[in-house]
Amino acid sequence: MKRIAKFYKVSFEQFEESWKDDFPETSPEEIREIYEKIKLPARATKGSAGYDFFSPIDFELKPGETLKIPTGIRVSMEEDWVLCIFPRSGLGFKYRLQMNNTVGVIDSDYYDSDNEGHIFLKMTNDSNEGKTVTVSQGNGMAQGIFFQYGITEDDQAEEERNGGFGSTTKN
Repeated sequence: MKRIAKFYKVSFEQFEESWKDDFPETSPEEIREIYEKIKLPARATKGSAGYDFFSPIDFELKPGETLKIPTGIRVSMEEDWVLCIFPRSGLGFKYRLQMNNTVGVIDSDYYDSDNEGHIFLKMTNDSNEGKTVTVSQGNGMAQGIFFQYGITEDDQAEEERNGGFGSTTKN
């Protein structure tokens, strides 16, 4: 098996800035505690394709509710690879927990962005059965799978990324 990537934590400063944007009521001490408990994504078995992303906090989502979570994670990978993030299959099957952008796409050049390549997950409980989903800190909430990709023979892309969502099409 070819090893093409490595997960890291973002710096505490980057995590704190991101966390305050989404959860401004959190004290600096609480943010430090959350950061210290962040677990790097990992596969559960040697046959697993997906790397589980673990929740940095306890959370509950009622039907129709959405939550954006700074994971504190970044990933370095070879240039012709991409990390795609999906809901964990059990949470999707039981609760219709979904990624808001359907599939998160983490490009190889995102690692060097001005936000350190900080990966965020925005999820919605799309239950049509009235089920509330509860995830405890340290439990898996999503899974990332690496894919190799190709480009066309006449590809002319030369721009360099410096940001996250939508940054590759900004003029």
